Amino acid sequence: MKETSQELFDLNGKPSMVQALPLALQHVVAMIVGCVTPAIIISGVAGLSESDSIILIQAALVMSAISTLVQLFPFIKTGKFQIGSGLPVIMGISFAYVPTMQAIAGAFDIATVLGAQIVGGVIAIIVGIFIKQIRRFFPPLITGTVVFAIGLSLYPTAINYMAGGVSSPSYGSWQNWLVAFITLIVVTALNHYGKGIWKLSSILIGVLVGYVVAYGFGMVDFSAVADASWFQLPSPLHFGIKFEPSSCVTIGVLFAINSIQAIGDFSATTTGGLDRMPTDEELNGGIIAYGCTNIFCALFGGLPTATYSQNVGIVSSTKVVAKKVFGMAAGILLIAGIIPKFSSILTTIPYCVLGGATVSVFASIAMTGIKLITTQPMTYRNTTIVGLSIALGMGITQANAALATFPAWVTTVFGKTPVVVATITAVLLNILLPKEHEN
Repeated sequence: MKETSQELFDLNGKPSMVQALPLALQHVVAMIVGCVTPAIIISGVAGLSESDSIILIQAALVMSAISTLVQLFPFIKTGKFQIGSGLPVIMGISFAYVPTMQAIAGAFDIATVLGAQIVGGVIAIIVGIFIKQIRRFFPPLITGTVVFAIGLSLYPTAINYMAGGVSSPSYGSWQNWLVAFITLIVVTALNHYGKGIWKLSSILIGVLVGYVVAYGFGMVDFSAVADASWFQLPSPLHFGIKFEPSSCVTIGVLFAINSIQAIGDFSATTTGGLDRMPTDEELNGGIIAYGCTNIFCALFGGLPTATYSQNVGIVSSTKVVAKKVFGMAAGILLIAGIIPKFSSILTTIPYCVLGGATVSVFASIAMTGIKLITTQPMTYRNTTIVGLSIALGMGITQANAALATFPAWVTTVFGKTPVVVATITAVLLNILLPKEHEN
């Protein structure tokens, strides 16, 4: 038994099913709510029907599984080139894209989001090929500023959801707020007082508790579940593909940033689980696979994916790196994704429950940005870069009529989400401001 147990800590180890399955489920539990929530949010903004919402959630699960498998088991390995990192990571639909996708889905449709995602995937591939040359433009100060802007921009979504969702007749009712705060309290309590699986599955447990309370208030409607089928494969080009220039630019900038950000997750995985830094081949292959899989995902209605930091945290705390465990986790996601009844159950989760569960996630995204920022000295130069970037990014997007006299594409690129403005400002200031003035 001792020899078998050691297999868990070997990248190519073959632990028994009995040992691997609970650890695989632990990874699924830690990420599944975060994986499907962006799809639920975007389907609401785009005004999708129940059946289309289920398809979008299905695609989120199936494409996350496929993206994870590509990262785990690289292919097209020729010399130093490979597609896939070969590292124990879990891929899932990323919250980093939600504010921008909301803006695009609201102004256009899902097809425009997916078209921009294809362009973003191409940009990620280019970043992966030239990662050494590009990386110097994105030190922790810059990526931290961008991540901080993403976290801040997600707060209104969480608060509107806690209030019941802006389109709901009961928006702002005390019942919505009560359910939201019960969910938030459970998540927060488990995060700080829970141990082991209780802490790792805090969001899932919070959602389950909130769901039960919401059901007691009559907020849950199961009609869509009864109509959903038991088996259905993702449908290629179900939502179509549209290329709208301003949307492509906006998503493209995010893909470039998240490609750089992925280096952090790959590095955290190898240092936490393998006691080493990732090799150049692993980084190149991981980022190129990130681009390739997102192009593929877009064709099947899967929204943008990224490495999941909470699963990186599990690797660091357990030291379990066997690819078999992560492959089984991907298999569970794949099975869940091809069962529409499971996906339809997820669409019955009330917005107030999602808001209570995700507000802490969005807060942690912002705090991750701050942690990255503060890895560099907070000199006058650096505080100027962060302060001006956030001020312009948040300020322009919150002042609704600030760009009213500009062409529509300017508003789409710069006025819908603070991320693009914050990114461009931070990169330019980092290049232009003289380093010798630091004290």
